[in-house]
Amino acid sequence: MTYDDKVIEKIIGLSLETIDGLLGINGGFFANLKDKLVNTESVRDGVNVEVGNKEVAVDLAVVVEYGKDIPAIVESIKAIVLIV
Repeated sequence: MTYDDKVIEKIIGLSLETIDGLLGINGGFFANLKDKLVNTESVRDGVNVEVGNKEVAVDLAVVVEYGKDIPAIVESIKAIVLIV
């Protein structure tokens, strides 16, 4: 079974919405930063994947709430991405 890149992006984007302290996923560091702090129109924004024959590469640029434990958030993200 093969999945399109956009399908994987959407699954990951939806899954990451549950992480406490993760304000948004941003395609570029300052691009649309204000919009990412509120709500985004698409759960795929800032999620880029490349589907290969045996593996998937996932690139994320995240916006984290000030004062939150960034290493813990990163571990939560990695756990979700490994499941997907």
